[in-house]
Amino acid sequence: MSSSSPDSSLSAPLHWKFSQVFGEKAPGEDVQNSDLISAIEFDKSGRHLAVGDRGGRVIIFESKEAEETNEQRSRIELEAVDFSSKAHRRPIYQYKAEFQSHEPEFDYLKSLEIEEKINRVRWCMTHGGSMFLLSANDKTVKLWKLKEHKVKQVKETDHSSAVHSENGLLAEASYISMQGKPTVPNGHDMEWTTNAVKNISPVQEAQAKISSLEDSVRASCRKVYAHAHDFNINSVSNNSDGETFISADDLRINLWNLDVKDQCFNIIDIKPSNMEDLTEVITSAEFHPSHCNLLAYSSSRGFIHLIDMRQSALCDKSATILQETEHQPGSKSFFTEIIASISDIKFVNDGQCILSRDFMNLKLWDIRKDSMPVKVFKVHEHLRPKLCELYNNDSIFDKFECCVNGSGSHFATGSYSNLLHVFSNGDSTEEHMTVEAGKNPSRKPAVHSASRPRRSSLSNLTRGFYRQGNSNSGASSHEFACDLSSKLLHLAWNPTSNLIACSAGSSLFMYYA
Repeated sequence: MSSSSPDSSLSAPLHWKFSQVFGEKAPGEDVQNSDLISAIEFDKSGRHLAVGDRGGRVIIFESKEAEETNEQRSRIELEAVDFSSKAHRRPIYQYKAEFQSHEPEFDYLKSLEIEEKINRVRWCMTHGGSMFLLSANDKTVKLWKLKEHKVKQVKETDHSSAVHSENGLLAEASYISMQGKPTVPNGHDMEWTTNAVKNISPVQEAQAKISSLEDSVRASCRKVYAHAHDFNINSVSNNSDGETFISADDLRINLWNLDVKDQCFNIIDIKPSNMEDLTEVITSAEFHPSHCNLLAYSSSRGFIHLIDMRQSALCDKSATILQETEHQPGSKSFFTEIIASISDIKFVNDGQCILSRDFMNLKLWDIRKDSMPVKVFKVHEHLRPKLCELYNNDSIFDKFECCVNGSGSHFATGSYSNLLHVFSNGDSTEEHMTVEAGKNPSRKPAVHSASRPRRSSLSNLTRGFYRQGNSNSGASSHEFACDLSSKLLHLAWNPTSNLIACSAGSSLFMYYA
């Protein structure tokens, strides 16, 4: 077998099946804005999944390996199973815990309302059997400790047994055997005790109803990293050293130590001395998966900057800039720079490649080749004739995330109509698998793209670069081949298995291959 065979098998197309859904709404049921999912993240083991929403809550799910049930498999498939081999398994997730991470605040100095929406969740290293999690809203990052403990769950209380004392319970639960005829200390013989055991005394019955021990997770906030961002936080990334992390907003990237909450280092600052000279903003940032001194950040101009923190304390000058060279100088249009803005980046596998998502495409970059991407996977090419309408209703500024599997052979991103697009590294740029994350197309949309409130962020200045006062449009979403009000923005790939978790409004869908 040639050496290229394993690579081709790893990047072969995957066949996706529906696995689970949490929070699915009934047809016609309204979706509250606070219930909309805004962040998704697996931990490195793939056993835990953290989901943040616009209401400032973080929900934790835990997996347990479960075999496919007989109902999910046909009779022919069951007959063909070789029971001597390991049964096919996939991660099955269940609700674990939920806690309120952020509350709405008001900055009186700037007269600015800070919403509780969770922008990013990131898992940290586990210490002493406890899990640690970073969560961020627009201005503040918090470190949470998640610890499992046993709690008593009251299943049912029997008020009629409240008159019995604890001493009475202990007396009835013990007896003394004397000369062949057991008696109990209160004078009753064994015959009464046997009947009491058969019928269960009221006190024992009450005890059985309330003494159920179950696992629970207690969340406690250990650190609050605040007052370091003048603009909205768009990224949080953990370093491979397990001690530091970065938080990025539109113009700055700060380096934090997990143990120090009141001090950070500003390592990147692209704010010009005159704000009228502002031409780009930071859109995403991420640490290298294995080299603690390297990080990358993307910009609204479509550039990816690679930074080596060993070069200087303030890393304003990039070690490498990944940007696509213009092949046809006269091919620029009014929307060229808008659709070039990168909304998300992810390091692939060992960190030799970077996956980026802009409005139109998913691109794979080799950090050793800075002039053009290795591959371009087309996602919204069919919308190119509709860019004017998308601009007028602000849909062109939607920020879609991307994700990559553990081996770096497959990539995924979202689109409109709640569509999930999965690409293989071995496929052509046109071929890919498309899955609709939703069962009820008649459900009322939670947010209409034409009337979406704008957040107070410098990212909105990007729109100001091109906005020319034409905010009215005669085009509506029904003229498109897709539903602009249903968009799959957030998703994550399980690092240890081919399972993708993605959000459609307030619903969390999971698909496996």
